[in-house]
Amino acid sequence: MRRLLLLPLLVLAGAAAGGGVVSVAARSAFACAPGGPATSLPFCRQSLPLRARARDLVARLTRAEKVRLLVNNAAGVPRLGIAGYEWWSEALHGVSDTGPGVKFGGAFPGATAFPQVIGTAASFNASLWELIGQAVSDEGRAMYNGGQAGLTFWSPNVNIFRDPRWGRGQETPGEDPAVAGRYAAAYVRGLQQPYGAGGGRLKLAACCKHFTAYDLDNWSGTDRFHFNAVVTRQDLEDTFNVPFRSCVVDGRAASVMCSYNQVNGVPTCADGDFLRGTIRRRWGLAGYIVSDCDSVDVFYSDQHYTRTKEDAVAATLRAGLDLDCGPFLAQYTESAVAQRKVGDGDIDAAVTNTVTVQMRLGMFDGDPAAQPFGHLGPQHVCTPAHQELAVEAARQSIVLLKNDGRVLPLAPATHRAVAVVGPHAEATVAMIGNYAGKPCKYTTPLQGVARYAAQAVHQAGCIDVACRGSSQPITAAVDAARRADATIIVAGLDQKIEAEGLDRASLLLPGRQAELISSVAKASKGPVILVLMSGGPIDIGFAQNDPKIAGILWAGYPGQAGGQAIADVIFGHHNPGGKLPVTWYPQDYLQKVPMTNMAMRANPAKGYPGRTYRFYTGPTIHPFGHGLSYTSFTHSLAHAPAQLTVRLSGHHAVSSTSLNTTAVAARHPRAAVRVAHARCEELSMPVHVDVRNIGDRDGAHTVLVYAAAPAAAARGGAPVRQLVAFEKVHVAAGGTARVEMGIDVCDGLSVADRNGVRRIPVGEHSLIIGELTHTVTIGLEQLGV
Repeated sequence: MRRLLLLPLLVLAGAAAGGGVVSVAARSAFACAPGGPATSLPFCRQSLPLRARARDLVARLTRAEKVRLLVNNAAGVPRLGIAGYEWWSEALHGVSDTGPGVKFGGAFPGATAFPQVIGTAASFNASLWELIGQAVSDEGRAMYNGGQAGLTFWSPNVNIFRDPRWGRGQETPGEDPAVAGRYAAAYVRGLQQPYGAGGGRLKLAACCKHFTAYDLDNWSGTDRFHFNAVVTRQDLEDTFNVPFRSCVVDGRAASVMCSYNQVNGVPTCADGDFLRGTIRRRWGLAGYIVSDCDSVDVFYSDQHYTRTKEDAVAATLRAGLDLDCGPFLAQYTESAVAQRKVGDGDIDAAVTNTVTVQMRLGMFDGDPAAQPFGHLGPQHVCTPAHQELAVEAARQSIVLLKNDGRVLPLAPATHRAVAVVGPHAEATVAMIGNYAGKPCKYTTPLQGVARYAAQAVHQAGCIDVACRGSSQPITAAVDAARRADATIIVAGLDQKIEAEGLDRASLLLPGRQAELISSVAKASKGPVILVLMSGGPIDIGFAQNDPKIAGILWAGYPGQAGGQAIADVIFGHHNPGGKLPVTWYPQDYLQKVPMTNMAMRANPAKGYPGRTYRFYTGPTIHPFGHGLSYTSFTHSLAHAPAQLTVRLSGHHAVSSTSLNTTAVAARHPRAAVRVAHARCEELSMPVHVDVRNIGDRDGAHTVLVYAAAPAAAARGGAPVRQLVAFEKVHVAAGGTARVEMGIDVCDGLSVADRNGVRRIPVGEHSLIIGELTHTVTIGLEQLGV
């Protein structure tokens, strides 16, 4: 979000609902209250279709009234009994007061703070993602009922974490499009909890942001307000747009937010091909499209995309924007109409889309207490169940990066005196990352360790996370480690290092943290465990190679219960099963990849190594998907087809006789069929994997299934490999569990060509599952007529 819009909008002053702390259950009807001025009008009749009700309302509004509904701080219409409404609420990983729609205090002093998204992504557990969404939905609706939140939450952020320096990468599910897409759909389902005929009604309205190719905040003189992302159609189709498509098509999100940046010279909030063409027509969005905050003003004032303010209004409304986070449309739309640059029909279309979503949320159904979620209140926020879910989510988020000699887990009986050092040893606010609210409570790492160790001795070692200057208390931390039976160093980054508006210049630990870690490790008489908190990857090659550092954990930003979860893993109460959702690169990778270069694919001729595990094959600190356990797992393939036939649809289907695949490949070495021409409904490939736990501890394991396309497709830019399925399974020690997955061939085994057209290559595709490789040969029905 931008610069930001917390000052009252003069044109809408005093119009928004929900300001200040109100008593419990004080939420009056947003509209259509019994006995109100509009109860007999069609837009208040619940028996009518929602879209028809919305059109009836819009038809009754004056132009001035409609214009004041085009912005986040929407004015009320008193003559119709309609209250003002603040559209901007946030719930990235818990209800947050980052936006003006949420107010903590009174009966709602806080809300459950779950791990930052990059951490929960490391769980690779789609069921967990949806459960977190459901818990947040309960708390958000409860706060709405109490007059302290809205119902439209501008979450989740599903941008691809393309560059390791991005300050907002922490908000995302990581670098893989399949993971980000599945996260988007799961979290949105949890938040929205659709009900009613066809799932048309919503508990909350989610919003997937920021569309599209948005992953640079402020780097080396380029900021997000002036950046033109030059992106190929191929990269848009198979990387940047994938999670948004899943969010809309699979998650059925109520909203999509366009971004600040331009893509190929056009601001995304003024790009009709993106908004009307892709999001609404191709993907079928049944909701509204909102700008990032001040985006319309940004492309007029900063990017100078249009000559006049009225031209900016016309550009964005005609492109398909429905709601402006900011005052711009409220200020200049009427003059744009007067200059005949937009018409009333453009305004009506936008307002109808937003009002329809409000109808779906029950905001035009009268008394909130009489509606399906009207019973939710303060007792449903920070519940024991939600707080335990926050602990479990944090446990599942932790990734075990190193465990030399199987030193972990530590034994409390053996390691009675434990030194807890480092700038994050007593972390509280730092554990929740950005876009967070006020947690129910905190458990710091020191507090977590103290529940296990007979004696927990604390020395910070650094004054703060920056750890700069000669006055850092490193010596005191070294002395504590020298006397302890074990030492836990809690280090990493925080929001002063990586944040919105702040990209990193380095992948190294800040200041003297590396010196602290090495000095403590050298002096420690017992095992040394390094715990890292961060959103982005860190070059910790020095620690990986230090024999005195036996164990390394990555905890992301683990939320309010982070300290308990970290201690539970270190002392063996929980067996870690997390896996990295991003590649951890060495520092010198940065010299080869300017943040402004959006290309995913490698270009060896120019020394460009490519991005993410799908296209980069160089050295890493840790690869995508890396994560150890206190036990060991093996895989065996129980079932997967060796051959598949792609049948062509419509007039392309000329025969039911399958060709010999070898002959096809020989005559057409780059043969592939457009996904649009394939009978995709017939192309789900079952893959059944038996996972055996050959260790002595129960544990959870994520089965990752990668696909590699035929060599000819690789020459056309296909990924080196890409994740096509994943499932998490719990396996008892010595036991075996079968994981049954289905791979959508049209999605998982297709590749985007240079024109952004998805095609399924003919020939041998490889499935890689841990130590296994399985070949699936794809053939086509008779080609040509």
